Amino acid sequence: RQGRKLPNMADTVGKKEKALNDSKHQIQDEMDSKRKDDVSCHAEGKELSKEEKQRLRKEKKQQKKNKKDDKNVGETEKEKTAVVPAHIQPTQTKKELNAAPVSEAPAAGEKAAPPKSKAEMRAERRARQEADRAAKQGKKGDPSQPLSTAKQKVLPSEPQPVVKRLPEHIQVDDPAVLKKLAKKLERQQIPLRPDYGYKVSLFSHLHQYSRKAPLTQQISIPSTVIHPSIVRLGLQYSQGIIAGSNSRCIALLHGFKQVIRDYTTPPNEELSRDLVNKLKPYISFLNQCRPLSASMGNAIKYLKKEISNISSQCKEEEAKSKLQDCIDRYIEEKIRLAAKAISKSAYEKISEDDVILVYGCSSLVNYILCDAYEKGRNFRVIVVDSRPRLEGREALRRLVKKGIRCTYVLITAVSYILPEVSKVFLGAHALLANGYVMSRVGTSQIALVAKAYNVPVLVCCETYKFCERVQTDSFVSNELDDPDDLIVTRKGTTQLGKWQETSSLRLLNLVYDVTPPDFVDLVITDLGMIPCTSVPVVLRVKNVDQ
Repeated sequence: RQGRKLPNMADTVGKKEKALNDSKHQIQDEMDSKRKDDVSCHAEGKELSKEEKQRLRKEKKQQKKNKKDDKNVGETEKEKTAVVPAHIQPTQTKKELNAAPVSEAPAAGEKAAPPKSKAEMRAERRARQEADRAAKQGKKGDPSQPLSTAKQKVLPSEPQPVVKRLPEHIQVDDPAVLKKLAKKLERQQIPLRPDYGYKVSLFSHLHQYSRKAPLTQQISIPSTVIHPSIVRLGLQYSQGIIAGSNSRCIALLHGFKQVIRDYTTPPNEELSRDLVNKLKPYISFLNQCRPLSASMGNAIKYLKKEISNISSQCKEEEAKSKLQDCIDRYIEEKIRLAAKAISKSAYEKISEDDVILVYGCSSLVNYILCDAYEKGRNFRVIVVDSRPRLEGREALRRLVKKGIRCTYVLITAVSYILPEVSKVFLGAHALLANGYVMSRVGTSQIALVAKAYNVPVLVCCETYKFCERVQTDSFVSNELDDPDDLIVTRKGTTQLGKWQETSSLRLLNLVYDVTPPDFVDLVITDLGMIPCTSVPVVLRVKNVDQ
């Protein structure tokens, strides 16, 4: 019985399809006649009304839809003639035959057509939007896209982030980067300072200089384009005469102030462009003498921004006076007034009869303690020091001069002295974007031991030292000091006097280390007291302000 019913049902479907096709052709003929009337009216010079224009648009859409339906009908007829008699079971044919008239019936009436065409158009729009999004994400190399597109986009750009993350001065072991740096310095008429001695393999990518061979011995000062104040400043940096982030930054700004004072704009040049180009070899020279600190980098960015903001219509003397005022304002606001604000906040954390531990010689921490003592707070200070610089002696001298009771120990005895300490005050070279504190080597050791003894660790740092760099260890980016500083003469004998003759011996004199935010309880800044995790927020606010 089922086999007999199938041909009859197929005949009925064919009849219905013919009727639908006839009705579509009638509708199309009517629409063509109307369009001809409208075109003739338009040719005669009569303007079409809004209703007529809308009707024309609807008719065009209906025509496109009818053409699609005709194609679909032709395809379905071919499929039915090929598949239905031989392979498809009766139950399946019933479903398809019942579904066919339901899906195509609304197309017979004009009133039911517009809603369906809108739905189809929406579906087409969505498909196009999804295709555009997929194409855009493929161009960006989005990992959420299929592997075939992601691999093609990501693989060529893999080596680029490495170059961007690591500056040239910490890729000394790469011959290509070293060659590029030498060419850049040659264009700027600055010699490349040679490395000194054997380096530990972990730090072979960093520069290591000797104080006995300063860069000023390799250049002839009158024939170069380096300003005398910058030459003097670079020599003071390399010899360690000017040390500390704040002191180095202030000296740099004063040196640039002298350069701006003596600067004259060449003919047919703009001050805003020529002065920035003039400062580039100076910065390269200072970087060869000693790598720039984070505070110096931020100060240079600020100065370049102020120079670029000067209009071309501004007179030279007026522009120079503006720049000198900007430098003075930067020193006053970012360093001196910031130190006063930090001292005011830190005073609240110093209790009566406290025992405060400090490490090294931080100008900010010394200012805070002297200011608190002058305000009448009674406390005792333990100064922890370490070789080879022994900077704590300078801090001890300043505090004792103010009348503060002090104790002096080396870092090897810090675990014995910490049980009597109530607070630890530390300075910072820079605060990184991930909350890590970069400071004098040995700071992380003191913070670690203080955490073990449950002693609160407070870091005092100005916001101009906040850096967008991210670092979790002391290996990738650091500074190597002169290894000869580790040589000590005792009782007339020098144990490491000929250390370079021993090929298996390496001396390592690190300058900085990195302290994780887990070991720091509070950061006292000129904006207030914040946790280490709030450093990115401060950086974001600073970028918006600039």
